[in-house]
Amino acid sequence: MRVGISLTSSHAVKDPREGARFMIERAAAAHRSGLDSLFVGDHHSTPAPYYQNVPILGRLLAEWGGAPAGCLFLLPLWNPVLVAEQVGTLAAIARGRFIVQCGLGYDEPQFAAMGTSTKYRPSAFEESLSIVQRLLRGETVSSSGRFVFREARVAPRPAESVEYWIGASARPAIDRTARLGDGWLAAPGLTVDEARDQAAYYLERCKAHGRKPTAVAIRRDIYVGESAAEAEQVLKGVLAAGYRGIAPPALVSGSVAEVVERFRALAALGYTDVIVRHLTTDHARVLGSLARLREVREALKGV
Repeated sequence: MRVGISLTSSHAVKDPREGARFMIERAAAAHRSGLDSLFVGDHHSTPAPYYQNVPILGRLLAEWGGAPAGCLFLLPLWNPVLVAEQVGTLAAIARGRFIVQCGLGYDEPQFAAMGTSTKYRPSAFEESLSIVQRLLRGETVSSSGRFVFREARVAPRPAESVEYWIGASARPAIDRTARLGDGWLAAPGLTVDEARDQAAYYLERCKAHGRKPTAVAIRRDIYVGESAAEAEQVLKGVLAAGYRGIAPPALVSGSVAEVVERFRALAALGYTDVIVRHLTTDHARVLGSLARLREVREALKGV
C-alpha cells in the first residue's frame, strides 16, 4: 500500500504568506518522510483564504522529489484548454509522474461565481475530460458542446503519460470513473462498510469495462500521535470544535501502530493508496505527524 498526502489548502491566517509557508513546510516534511504522492485540492470563490492549485503546486514541487504529484481540477468549472495548458506546464516542472485528480464539484454558489450551474456537471465533466486528454496527446481540438472553441492545441505536453484519478461516490459516478479514468479516489467520509462496498463495485465495473485501474485510492483525515493518549487528546479537541461533517469513525487518529492497523484494513478491502490529510490545523502537530508517517509507510511496505 502507498501513502500519499493531499495538503490542506485553506488556512485562516491574518497574513496570507503564513498559510503559504505552512504548505511549503508540509510538502518538504512529506518528502523527508518518503511519502508516495503529493496533491492539492481545488475550490473557488471562497470566503476564507484558499491557495489555488496551479500556482501553489508549482511552488511545492520545488520541495518535492521524483515521486508522483498532481492536483485536483473540478473540471466543469474550468476551460479545458486552460486545464491542459496548466497540466502541461506543471508536468514539465515535476520530476516524477503527474496525476490529474478530477471531479464534478458541488456547491451552487461556487458554480454561479464561475459562470456555470451544477445541473450541467455530468455532461461538462465528460466533455472536458475527453478534451484535456486529447489535447495532452497532441491533438488539435475544436468543440461546439458545453465548451465552445476552435482549433486548440497545447504545448508543452507531458514527457510521460498523465494519469487521471476520478473522485466519485454515487454508483453512476463510480461506473463513469471505471469507464473513463485510470484510477478512483474514494471520499474521506466513508465508513469501513461503505469503503468495502464501493471498492468492490468499482473493481467490478472496471472488469465490465475491460480496464485495469492504476490506483484504488481513498482519502483519510488523520493524525499520527506521539502516543495513543496524545492522539486521542488531539482528536477530542478537534471533534469538540466541530469537524467538517466527517463522521468520527472515518477519522484515523492514533499511535504509529494504530494508524498502520487502520491502513492495513483498507488494503485488505482492495485499496492501493491512502491519501492523507491532517485533521488538526496546528502546524507543529502536523509536522510531527508527518515525521511519524515515515514509520507508518515503512511498516506498510509489502502490504
